Amino acid sequence: MGDASIDEDLLLKNFYAEVSEVERDNEVLRILSCFKLNPFDFLNLPFDSSLEDVKKQYRKLSLLVHPDKCKHPQAKEAFGALAKAQQLLLDQEERDYILSQVNAAKEELRMKRKKQLRKDTASKIKSLVDEGKYEQQYERSEEYQRQLKLKVQEILTQQEWRRRKMQMRISEEEGRLKKDEEETKEMWKRKREHEEQWEGTREQRVSSWRDFMKSGKKGKKGEIRPPKLKTEDPNKSYVQRPVKRG
Repeated sequence: MGDASIDEDLLLKNFYAEVSEVERDNEVLRILSCFKLNPFDFLNLPFDSSLEDVKKQYRKLSLLVHPDKCKHPQAKEAFGALAKAQQLLLDQEERDYILSQVNAAKEELRMKRKKQLRKDTASKIKSLVDEGKYEQQYERSEEYQRQLKLKVQEILTQQEWRRRKMQMRISEEEGRLKKDEEETKEMWKRKREHEEQWEGTREQRVSSWRDFMKSGKKGKKGEIRPPKLKTEDPNKSYVQRPVKRG
C-alpha cells in the first residue's frame, strides 16, 4: 500500500515535470480567478468529493503551480490559495458549513425546477413516467452543475455579507463599551487625583485655620470699644430748651 502511494507520487511528479509553462500559467490564472468563498472551486472539484479526493487533487494542483516549478509571478499566491482551500475542506466544521449552503442552493434550484415543470406539460409527464429518473438525469447535466455553482456562489456571498455586517455591529458595540470603560476610568482617575490633592493640602488648611483662630481671639481682647451713649427714656416727654445767647 505504501509502495503504491510512493510510486503514484513519483509518477505524478514526473508527469508535471513535462507540463508546459503555458499550462502552468493557465492553472495559476484559473485559481486566482476562482470565487474566493468556495474552496471546491479552487481545487476544481465537485461538491460531493470525498476527503481523499480533496487530498489527491491538492497534491496534483500544488505540484503544477508550485513556485519552484512554475515561473508565473503569482504562482506563490495561487499555491497559497490551494493550501487554504484544502485546509477548509479538511476541517469538519468548515466543510459542514459549506455543504449546508450547497444543500440550500440545491433546494432552491429544485423549487425553481418544479415551477418550470408546472408550465411544461410534456416535461411533467416525462418526469412522472421516468419515476424521478428524469430529474436525476437533469441534476447530472452540465447546465444544472453550472446553475448550482452560481447559486452556491450567491448564497455564500449573502452569508458572508451577513457575517461581516454582524461582525461590524459587534465591533461597534465593543468599541462603544471600550469607550464607556475608558471614560469611567478617566472619571475615577480625576476623582482620585482630586482627593489626593485635597488630602495633600490638609495640613496647610488646618494650619491656616489655627492661625485664623489665634488672630481672631487676640483681636477681641485688644480691641477698644467706644463708650455707650445714654439713651433717653422713651416714656418721658422731651422738651427742647431754648439756647441762651450772650
